Amino acid sequence: MADLKKIHDFALATLEGDASGHDFYHAQRVADWGVAFFMKDHEEMTADDEAVIRAAGLLHDTIDDKVVDDGPKQLVKVEKLLNDSGFSPAAVADVLDTIQHLSYSANLAQHYDLSALGQYVQDADRIEALGAIGIARVFAYGGAKGRPLADPSVLPVQEIKDKATYRKNQNPSVNHFYEKLFRLPEQLNTAAGKAEGEKRKAYMKDFLRTFQAETGLLANPAFDLEDV
Repeated sequence: MADLKKIHDFALATLEGDASGHDFYHAQRVADWGVAFFMKDHEEMTADDEAVIRAAGLLHDTIDDKVVDDGPKQLVKVEKLLNDSGFSPAAVADVLDTIQHLSYSANLAQHYDLSALGQYVQDADRIEALGAIGIARVFAYGGAKGRPLADPSVLPVQEIKDKATYRKNQNPSVNHFYEKLFRLPEQLNTAAGKAEGEKRKAYMKDFLRTFQAETGLLANPAFDLEDV
């Protein structure tokens, strides 16, 4: 049986205190939502499958260059951790492939086909960018990067084709709804993920309608919500 306690402790030590929305509690929710989505679609799962989903969810940001200084070096640590925690070679390979290829930015230039289990982890991570928690995280990340909340003179970018361009984008936080977040539901893999994604997208649109009513900063047609 794989030892998830070691995985939990490693993720906690790596992500604790993060103020950009990639904290340990985010990782924990990704693990929980991944399992919940799988169970909703399949009603039962093996202990080994659950361990893979939970490990990938807990570890997915521990190698991310938004969080750690040396992603490749961290990946070596994660591989050793998984081996030391009793995961089979196939499970180790599945977790490593998932955490390296699930992110939105990793799939801009090309689309990676994840395993069946990896797709649930990816959906869980993307669900975390939607709904109330998605709103909170986008403004937390923007604040951590020194970005303004909104600026009516800066319109959303219509298309971002690669990771380098994505990371260089310093547009106001509210633009991120249009540049990325509203596109996520159609990119989800699983039936359970898609259902949750559409519900959370609707909530975010209601939030922006209220934001516009209170601030008047989204009057430009580029911020219209009818076509997103």
